[in-house]
Amino acid sequence: MSWHPAYRISKFRHVYGKAATKHHGYNGVPITHSVHDNHYCSVNPRFVAIVTECSGGGAFLVLPIHHTGRVDPHQPKVCGHSARVLDVKWNPFDDLSIASCSEDCTVKLWDIPAHGVHQDITRPRKVLKGHTRRVSLLEWHPTARDILLSSAYDYKVMVWDVSLCESVLRTPVVVISLHSELVLSMSFNTDGSSLATTSLDKRVRVINPRTGHLLQDDLSEPLLEEELDDAAGVLFPFYDRDTHLLYLAGKGDGNIRYYDISCVKPYVQFLDEYRSILPQKGLGVMPKRGLDVSSCEVFRFYRLVTIKDLVEPLSMIVPRRSPEIFQEDIFPMTAGNEAAMTAQQWLSGLNRGPVLTSLRPGTKVANPYPAMPPRTGLARVDVQGLPGGPTEQAFLQEQVAYQNAKYPKELADLTGWQADETQAPGWAYTPHCREPSECPPPRAENELLQVFYRQQEEISELREQLHQSEVRITQLELEIKNTRNNMRDAF
Repeated sequence: MSWHPAYRISKFRHVYGKAATKHHGYNGVPITHSVHDNHYCSVNPRFVAIVTECSGGGAFLVLPIHHTGRVDPHQPKVCGHSARVLDVKWNPFDDLSIASCSEDCTVKLWDIPAHGVHQDITRPRKVLKGHTRRVSLLEWHPTARDILLSSAYDYKVMVWDVSLCESVLRTPVVVISLHSELVLSMSFNTDGSSLATTSLDKRVRVINPRTGHLLQDDLSEPLLEEELDDAAGVLFPFYDRDTHLLYLAGKGDGNIRYYDISCVKPYVQFLDEYRSILPQKGLGVMPKRGLDVSSCEVFRFYRLVTIKDLVEPLSMIVPRRSPEIFQEDIFPMTAGNEAAMTAQQWLSGLNRGPVLTSLRPGTKVANPYPAMPPRTGLARVDVQGLPGGPTEQAFLQEQVAYQNAKYPKELADLTGWQADETQAPGWAYTPHCREPSECPPPRAENELLQVFYRQQEEISELREQLHQSEVRITQLELEIKNTRNNMRDAF
């Protein structure tokens, strides 16, 4: 009789967490003091967004993903809410579009300049006004373009079609009114045909997001129940559909446990635990297309450490003997940044899985679905002759230029379109809204190299100046100390 182990052997049994060094984190970030059980952080391959403490309204920071180190205390923010920001979420199909919600009962959509925020952004592209109390959660549809969900303290979940051309939307396409308590979390299934929610009434509901009808909420008999610890903090679950790993991070502690999930008994296998003495307030997660596959990085957190004003990247790595060779068994095809359908197609009842892409460098995967029709209801506008001063005219020109570049009126205008290059060291310039002082980057490869080497030289010079300043400070401190000693001896 053959012997079978109680637990199956997992290829991820040796996964370990590797925290970034101090110089590769984001230091001096004034993380929000809000006590809500949210993540307060959202990440994509270009930017990291962090909800910050702000007097006289609500704001969040948007930092380039490679802009690590100490953050300028006067770093410009996105600060158009009149009350505290509670959640932010990047659009999964547009790395330059982000949604935020606030205690001012609104949801706002923002366009972020391609090269970062160089001055405060106060005017959103679109405002959603439907909730009667503060809005606490946001969630984008995983496969349909321009479908956004919001949840608030009025116990309602609202489904919005943000492709509509109005700048202020007051009527959601669906209102889900099944909850009698505050919704704590919400998540779609893979194709977005079902929505799962949890709330303070200790129930998990599975809902049809198109109709708002309840599909299931009797989940009283679990397949497996495991006691973790006796801590009172909220657990944040993160499930990786590609590797079937479940990460459990506790709010208020520095530990992250991870498990291998299977559809057969024993269903859940504990793998290991990352431990840190620095407690986390919230966490952001990098999409798979932003991971470093050359180091076998299968997941990446961005931990908000309030006691240090620190945003700390944490990489989950599978140790391999030859990590420079693409490891296809741990990097299967994954969801990319292309939508599978339009908002109208999804609202009409169509279901489609995500458009998959390969993480193998240099690999292009064709979209298997028919080409989507272009957005309608968006026309080019001439701002000449419109009322307003120079500031208003500049803002209108920026917004109109963004709309004209991003949503072309004719197919001929798509000649300058380029595929996503967010994994490349330097991104190719695509027309987008820009700050007034911002200039287009060089396009030729040799020009990019020249700019890169010039920046490296400037960085080296600044480091040398900093070193010289530190040396001079040390000398002055010694001189002051010697002077004080001499004065004491003289008296």
